Amino acid sequence: MRIENMSWEDVAVYLARDDRCVLPIGSTEQHGQLSLLVDAILAEKVAMDAAEPIGVPVFPRINYGLCPYFAAYPGSVTLRVETLLAVVRDILDAFRAQGFRRVLIVNGHGGNAPVGALALDFMREHPDMTIRFHNWWMAPKTWAKVQEIDPVASHASWMENFPWTRLKNKPMPEGKKDMIDLERMRLLPPARVREMLGDGVFGGVYSRSDEDMLALWDVAVEETRELIAGPWH
Repeated sequence: MRIENMSWEDVAVYLARDDRCVLPIGSTEQHGQLSLLVDAILAEKVAMDAAEPIGVPVFPRINYGLCPYFAAYPGSVTLRVETLLAVVRDILDAFRAQGFRRVLIVNGHGGNAPVGALALDFMREHPDMTIRFHNWWMAPKTWAKVQEIDPVASHASWMENFPWTRLKNKPMPEGKKDMIDLERMRLLPPARVREMLGDGVFGGVYSRSDEDMLALWDVAVEETRELIAGPWH
């Protein structure tokens, strides 16, 4: 359930019987012809679809993450590492102070990996907390489904092209793009990254059938729900 649909009194009643919550985090960055908020949209939706049936609250998503390599693409906004970590730490501090003890961070952006390390540090400092950092698209069952559908899957390609990340005024290109050299890309400054990527897609086909995408989504939601349900220890 969305925390925005709850009052403080509702949360107090919930905390009297449960101590779980979910925090989605994403990024605002170029995704080819898809929405700039793909990572945030997907993190929030998989969190909501997973948590709603079991009555666990989902807090508002963090829309900004770490994407300095896309800085030359208009609309891409990156935080400093220390900024993102400070924001997440403050949120975790607030959760703990209020009585939440089991937190699933649903991450939609690979660049946010430092948050996973923060979660481990936070648990070391606060042994009463259990924090899971969940890269939803890379979780074992979900990634296996991606590979079953099409092993060539990457940033802004078919694997992020869901009905809820598409833009009505931006028809997807046809065909397939050759995969870029990711190791080389990581060595380049933002202007060179844009020059190398062009439309922003790393490689693979631009879209697949809605049947394929919804089958993938079902696996991702179920796998995320299993993490929320536990066991947690």
